[in-house]
Amino acid sequence: MSPMPTDVAPVAPIAPAASLPRLLTAMTAAAQEAGALVAGLPRSGTGRTVGDLRAAFDAVDGPATAVLRDRLAALVPDAVWADELETEVPATGRAWVADAVDGAVQYLLGLPHWCVSVALVEDGEPVAAVLHSAVLGETYTAARGLGARRDGVPLTPPAGADLGAAVVATSQPPFAAGQPDAVARAGRALSAVVPVVAAVRNLGPVSWQVADVAAGRLHAFWLCGRDDANLLAGALVAREAGALVTDLDGRAWRAGADGFLVAEGALHAGLLEVLSAG
Repeated sequence: MSPMPTDVAPVAPIAPAASLPRLLTAMTAAAQEAGALVAGLPRSGTGRTVGDLRAAFDAVDGPATAVLRDRLAALVPDAVWADELETEVPATGRAWVADAVDGAVQYLLGLPHWCVSVALVEDGEPVAAVLHSAVLGETYTAARGLGARRDGVPLTPPAGADLGAAVVATSQPPFAAGQPDAVARAGRALSAVVPVVAAVRNLGPVSWQVADVAAGRLHAFWLCGRDDANLLAGALVAREAGALVTDLDGRAWRAGADGFLVAEGALHAGLLEVLSAG
């Protein structure tokens, strides 16, 4: 796939409160453009050292992130840009939380489990989100109060799955060296969940796995520790689809929470009990 041109005409700024549908359309175009660019770049693998991994990532992420910054800044000029790594989401005002290669390690290894993730956050809460997989040719979108969709089709997570028949997903805590307690909790949680569900998987980008719960492809997803950058977009998709999105104490999830769980209501209660016991 060839990279898409970046010399397109600028778009007029959009006031999010006034026109969320227009904003989503423009965000989708930006995410799909960045995804096509990433898919068209050569992959050098991960190399042998951390430095090799960083250099390989930067060679891909730099050009794609530049496209996102350019397109998104034109849409909401007063929004600040939060970097994907160790993102701090401001409590007030608007901010873009975007990742041009969510699932970078998988991408560099030639695996298909990566996507472009974009969320507009207002006063600490996501108000619009787009997730695009260039490999699958699929796009999740959501806006606050307007529902969630995949490729334009409304999403509703399936109801009534038994815990023992559930296929659930998780991921290791990000920046593990800085979250040793979360790493320990993740081990206990996995040990508690494995015996009571049909299967536990880790299918790549956190954001895409959360959205897949909203679409009924997975029954639940949980995470120990804080991972705002990778959760904000997927959390909005899941909420707008009707899934229950909380922290691991059962409170409504917000940026900064030290844990995450998304599932359909009845299944959520059972899985939360298992995770709490673990």
